[in-house]
Amino acid sequence: MIASQLKLLTLCVLLIPQISIGAQQPVAIRVMTFNIEDVRLDDLSTPENPRLQRIAETIQRVRPNVLLLNEIETVALDSHPTAADLFVERYLSVPQHEDLDGMSYVTFTPSTNTGIPSGVDLDQSGVVHATPPRRSLRQSQEHRAYAADCFGFGTFPGQYGMALLIDPSLKMDTNSIRTYQRFLWKDLPDADYPTLPDGSPYYSTDAWEVFRLSSKTHAIIPIELPNGARLELLIAHPTPPAFDGSEQRNKRRNHDEIRLIRELIDNQPFLYDDRNQKGGLTPETPFMVLGDLNADPVDGSSIGDPICTFLLDSTRIPELIPPQSEIPVDGLDPTDTSMFGLHVDYVLPSVELEVLDSGIWRHGWDLEQGFGSDHFPVWVDLLVPSN
Repeated sequence: MIASQLKLLTLCVLLIPQISIGAQQPVAIRVMTFNIEDVRLDDLSTPENPRLQRIAETIQRVRPNVLLLNEIETVALDSHPTAADLFVERYLSVPQHEDLDGMSYVTFTPSTNTGIPSGVDLDQSGVVHATPPRRSLRQSQEHRAYAADCFGFGTFPGQYGMALLIDPSLKMDTNSIRTYQRFLWKDLPDADYPTLPDGSPYYSTDAWEVFRLSSKTHAIIPIELPNGARLELLIAHPTPPAFDGSEQRNKRRNHDEIRLIRELIDNQPFLYDDRNQKGGLTPETPFMVLGDLNADPVDGSSIGDPICTFLLDSTRIPELIPPQSEIPVDGLDPTDTSMFGLHVDYVLPSVELEVLDSGIWRHGWDLEQGFGSDHFPVWVDLLVPSN
């Protein structure tokens, strides 16, 4: 085993110390985000899917205490088990290599806007598509036409969702979870409204009145640590700033979805969640921003540099050395978190948290098999002080 892998596994043994609730000690945790690339319920019908086995092995080697999965199917909240539950039960709880142990997690899967029909003609095609076509791994023109009229691009309801997994040693405050799935784009002050070359609005009045800003959802999930500390996890997965025209509707939406993260950090009073409660993060409570934000602070096609403008410029987020990988991959920078050569996946702590270490996991990756995704996991080790 290479030295860096041994370092990671050794540190994991020290995480979540067995201390009593309320003990006045800092607690070290590992937090990770991983876009696992369009995992569906059908993929989880068997415990022997090779791609999911590779993904699970990667997670078991990094062993995060908090893990955000991007692009896993979301089903209705009253459906059991969820895709995330099945992934834990059939893959993560089962050792994927003789030198690994299985892992247990508590899961939370928020509803997503992807694949939810808006009921209006969002893509200006002249036709409102409201009935999902038959599922297929290959996207047809029919799939794309349906997805283009959904609140978030998806060929069926729940595609490309998110799931948060936490170590059972932590406690998820489920009664205090807040989601912003239905927050309207028009309700963001000075929204970056898409326009045609002549300056006229791209979206019709009817479309703009119902258009939800979040392409999946933005959610705040509070967790409690063994030392009594409370940590708020702000998760999001903005739309890619691509696949649009001169109106730049996806670029502008990506910009404003990342801006929404900043407004949530700043607890702006104009915000409302899906229970119509106002504001965002709890002031002065430590937090983490997690997710595939689909924007690179230097490269890529995003507009207005939203990562630097809205997140790295926040006084509540410290100036940090970005996570890097020591494993070279042809054509990629050490800070690239995706195979398409961009840094798009983030684990950003607030100033109250001490960063012990961080990295981009590329161990065991190869050109033919990768480890089941076109993204690399990004992890950060943190020391969380007691309240």
